[in-house]
Amino acid sequence: MKKIGVEKGLDNVAEFLTNEGYSVQMLSESIDDNISKLDGLDAIVAAGYNTNMLGYSDTETKAPVVNASGLSPQEVKDMLDRQTSR
Repeated sequence: MKKIGVEKGLDNVAEFLTNEGYSVQMLSESIDDNISKLDGLDAIVAAGYNTNMLGYSDTETKAPVVNASGLSPQEVKDMLDRQTSR
């Protein structure tokens, strides 16, 4: 089961992904709270409200980040499937 971190405010995406069989972890607005969660994630879904979701411009994670801005939950899932199947 793929573990996906979803930025706060994307409840519709989180619910859709959960219903599609993903393990969804909601990411908080607190930078410190998110850092410990990143290592176990297969991908991150960001709201696209800003380009620096995690609070650091140099934050590195091996997990791909999908910008959900303007996308339907199905489109986000399709992008996740492409990004995490590599």
